[in-house]
Amino acid sequence: MRTDESKALFRRAVARMPGGVSSPVRAFRSVGGTPLYFREARGARFVDEDGNELLDFCLSWGPLILGHAHQAVVEAVHAAVDRGLSFGACCRAEIELAERILSAFPGHERVRFVSSGTEAVMTAIRLARGATGRPRIVKFDGGYHGHSDSLLVKAGSGLVTFGLSSSAGVTQAVAADTIVCPLDDEAALAEAFALHGDSIAAVVVEPLPANNGLLEQRGEWLRALRELASRHGSLLIFDEVISGFRLRYGGYGDGVGVRADLVTLGKIIGGGMPVGAVVGPAAIMDRLAPVGPVYQAGTLSGNPVSLAAGAATLRELASGAAYEALEELGASLERALAEAGGDLPFLGFRRVGSVFWLHLAPGEVPRRADRIAPEAGRRYNGVYHMLLERGIYLAPSAYEVGFLSTAHAAGDAERLATELTAALRAAERA
Repeated sequence: MRTDESKALFRRAVARMPGGVSSPVRAFRSVGGTPLYFREARGARFVDEDGNELLDFCLSWGPLILGHAHQAVVEAVHAAVDRGLSFGACCRAEIELAERILSAFPGHERVRFVSSGTEAVMTAIRLARGATGRPRIVKFDGGYHGHSDSLLVKAGSGLVTFGLSSSAGVTQAVAADTIVCPLDDEAALAEAFALHGDSIAAVVVEPLPANNGLLEQRGEWLRALRELASRHGSLLIFDEVISGFRLRYGGYGDGVGVRADLVTLGKIIGGGMPVGAVVGPAAIMDRLAPVGPVYQAGTLSGNPVSLAAGAATLRELASGAAYEALEELGASLERALAEAGGDLPFLGFRRVGSVFWLHLAPGEVPRRADRIAPEAGRRYNGVYHMLLERGIYLAPSAYEVGFLSTAHAAGDAERLATELTAALRAAERA
């Protein structure tokens, strides 16, 4: 595999950009080596600047459920671009995409569009504080909800703790309003609300945690979370930036029978273009300016090109046929891995629909971040470049999930299984 051009580009980037990247994980610090520079992509494959073609299971970290450069999405973007790149004003596309989204979220009546998932979660938390008049939020250890200050916190010692800053530049005063609990622990939830329930504005959680491993939660735990939040007058925020429209036409929470007060969306609703959204009932959402006292604004919010890409993607997904095909594809990947690597005791694999995660360590695949085995990361890092040499592109971090798209075929899933198990066997022999 040739990497000369990628290395040359990275040297130029490092001299001009912090770490040479626009987002930290792209720097390949976890897996080592030099990041690849994409030149073009179609369907399930991309070509890098050195001319290497790779089968892509990262898919821009999740938005590309239809694959790269899907014809209907590209045509919608071209038509939007011909009408103008940005208006900074109202446009028909906002209404049309809002109507599509709300049709998939029964009980919710309003959407506010923003430009990223981070901004969506930040807005939802401010809205929750404004609606309840309370200062504190609850998040979960290992949960990532974007890089706004109050969410860049980690757990301290003890079952339930006030957050400790996990980034320079985030003050302890900001972190102190965030309570951190472990996932998959009803006792910790009960303790947090018993101690602080009257000051908790909101609980924010991915109903399907997929930002630090695929930590699928039990339905009982999600229902306990809903009940405690309701009992104490706190809002429940589901961060569905990854899971929204990924597993069904709508939200994962509704699919498992647990409804949040506010839902944040991103990724798929932009079809590969930058976008975020907050969805909720009118009684809460109408507290946002200009109707209510909670301020939020954005120059590029409701960008017509992003909304066109999102609407085209949702049109393709609306019938539900894509989800059936993706479930079949995911099942074929699961079977192929079992057949090719069933004798490998450290080949841990979890799949929910078209989202999957490799936990390359013996034992049960964990549901909590603090139970992810360090050896799983070491083993993943050890085979990552072997997979690149075999033409397979996964996320450059053992803690990130993989994605399938409608552009993948059953043969692609089988190839991933074959190449992964071959790489693991070669690494173990070495």
